[in-house]
Amino acid sequence: MTKYSLETKLEAIYAYLEGVESFKDIAGKYSVNITMLKKWVAKYREHGLAAFHKTYTNYPVEFKMDVLNYINEMGASIDEAALAFNIPASTTVGNWKCLFETQGIDALQPKTKGRSSMKKETNKAQPAEGSEEALRAEIERLRMENAYFKKVECLNSRKRKITEQDKAQVIYELRHEFKVIDLVKVAGIARSTYYYWIKQMNRPDKYKEVKELINHIFEEHQGRYGYRRITLELRNQGLQINHKTVRRLMNEMGLKCLVRMKKYRSYRGQVGKIAPNILEREFKASKPNEKWVTDVTEFHLHGEKLYLSTILDLYNGEIIAFNTEKRPVYPLVSKMLDKAFKRLNDGDTPILHSDQGWHYQMKQYQHALKERGITQSMSRKGNCLDNAVMENFFGLLKSELLYLKEFESMQHFKVELEKYIYYYNHKRIKAKLKGMSPVLYRTHAQVAA
Repeated sequence: MTKYSLETKLEAIYAYLEGVESFKDIAGKYSVNITMLKKWVAKYREHGLAAFHKTYTNYPVEFKMDVLNYINEMGASIDEAALAFNIPASTTVGNWKCLFETQGIDALQPKTKGRSSMKKETNKAQPAEGSEEALRAEIERLRMENAYFKKVECLNSRKRKITEQDKAQVIYELRHEFKVIDLVKVAGIARSTYYYWIKQMNRPDKYKEVKELINHIFEEHQGRYGYRRITLELRNQGLQINHKTVRRLMNEMGLKCLVRMKKYRSYRGQVGKIAPNILEREFKASKPNEKWVTDVTEFHLHGEKLYLSTILDLYNGEIIAFNTEKRPVYPLVSKMLDKAFKRLNDGDTPILHSDQGWHYQMKQYQHALKERGITQSMSRKGNCLDNAVMENFFGLLKSELLYLKEFESMQHFKVELEKYIYYYNHKRIKAKLKGMSPVLYRTHAQVAA
């Protein structure tokens, strides 16, 4: 069987992950069996570079039983178990299974290799505990660990994941002061991994400029963008690149979106008495100021409360008006309405959808809408899904601002809140808006019309 170098394997894997060529094309290009290539890719996705480190070890009985139990409990195949536990050859797992079924657990005990009686004593004598030599060795070890972790801490100042490439770089910088064999133990990586990355350092990086752009976009949006949105932003800047490549480069750089959305669940309620549910979850609009949605949310910070009332245009997801108050009084909504009315053009008669909050049931609110020719629509009682777009915006707001940053005071939060809404409207791109921000999408459409 042909043996392939680590470099060849990784080149073939990266070629596939870039998403340009198929398994068949890449297998032909590198003269690799297509089944083998698929296994390489699967192993890389599961374990990264660690999947290709050669291990010269006797597996303990406990580990072997974990693998066999995994097969029995999960219904996994031998190949799947080998992949899950990063075992280089699936035949190894097959042998364990056969031995256990025919001879029992004792057959899984690792065997001692070689003849111990003929083995030469090559281990260097260890210094006596408490001796001057042992103390010097301990001081040197602590000095090495301190130097290593100090450099790693500098890399981690930007709160991103430390990659194997980063560790190799630190070891490379300390190689004249300490032994590489000791440094890799402190770093927790294999020597082969260290030498692989050192070899890569001497090669020109064809993605250098792309990585710089990715990092700039990631930092500009304060970790709110994942690989999909960064891919869209790169394409907006004229760089055509596959999303798989962006995901791989971000993994190598240790960049990961910091936002995790929460799902909303509710139950079926009753139709409201003040106004019917005219919107009926038809959240798409064909033009600006055709369908609006509104809601109020609450923030708790530093023992204070702040209430935010917003109106969102379903045409492009833009926040067209908002207002904040320290108490949930009616002016919280009425002042917002006054701002929203200024966005109306002659002939605009939008639907304004809300939940059944008390603000929206007041006569003043209903009268204000009628004066402007606005049709009132209300969700069914207790059903937040009827106003899901507004709920989604509040979820984004809290995930990308409230839970992501620290605030000195409520006033500081209020300032950052206004900045975020501007950012959301003018800079934050959306896939469903063809990679544009809400404001850019609206102005684009107006120019095209």
